Amino acid sequence: MKVFCVALLQLLPGRTQTENLQIGLAACRKAKEGGADVALFPEMWNCGYRIPADANRLKGQAIPGDGEFVSAFGALAAELNMAIMITFLECSESLPRNTAILFDRHGKQVMTYAKVHTCDFGEECRLTPGDDFYVTDLDTASGPVKVGAMICYDREFPESARVLMLKGAEVVLVPNACPMEINRLSQLRGRAYENMMGIATCNYPCGQPDCNGHSSAFDGVAYLPEMPGSRDTCILEAGGSEGVYLAEFDLDMLREYRKAEVHGNAYRRPEKYHMLVEKRICEPFIRADYRG
Repeated sequence: MKVFCVALLQLLPGRTQTENLQIGLAACRKAKEGGADVALFPEMWNCGYRIPADANRLKGQAIPGDGEFVSAFGALAAELNMAIMITFLECSESLPRNTAILFDRHGKQVMTYAKVHTCDFGEECRLTPGDDFYVTDLDTASGPVKVGAMICYDREFPESARVLMLKGAEVVLVPNACPMEINRLSQLRGRAYENMMGIATCNYPCGQPDCNGHSSAFDGVAYLPEMPGSRDTCILEAGGSEGVYLAEFDLDMLREYRKAEVHGNAYRRPEKYHMLVEKRICEPFIRADYRG
């Protein structure tokens, strides 16, 4: 049985980036001790998802993807023989980006993803949206896994997960920073179900403003031949406390399921979906702060 183990690092950030570095490194070591293949951080870990209103403070908080903070996790990934997805506020030529970088177990950077659906109705109007969704073949000790990424609000757009499925994603890693209540958890359940893929989400715990823990993992396998009805696709839901939570995805089961079931890309009719790429927005959905 091929198992892909994702460690959800549901951690409270410190007061400084230096503290966050040390907290993060220690949590990754704990994840490795638990047998994780990859460690996943909450959204924008380097600054604890703080987005100052002052432009100079915001830019001062942003860091480069090849700087000391991010590189420390690449070095640790190689040391531990464990992949790490680190999240941070990334400096760019214009406004900073909400970014995640995935290092494989050899310390090689295999994915850089910036949040596409920035929350422009809130503080993220001061950030630059990402350009695309990506999938990579993540090398693990028991073979490659096709891994994708989306961040927090991306979850609320079915297109995000659908594009990742079409690009081949088997498991999607989702850094997060918001209250995970029944409706948002239901969105993740739906994205996993309709695309027949695993989704692992890491949130900040209670104690972080506007967050409540409940990091989760859905494996996307709703039906099995030996079961008369449907099964619960939720394989992990944390409580509100800090901790390193391990979610084990049975990839053999998922891959067999994808070969036989009716969801995903099995019976789509893309020639009927022209309106999905229509850019026009009509009432009641027009918003003055929409950036396009």
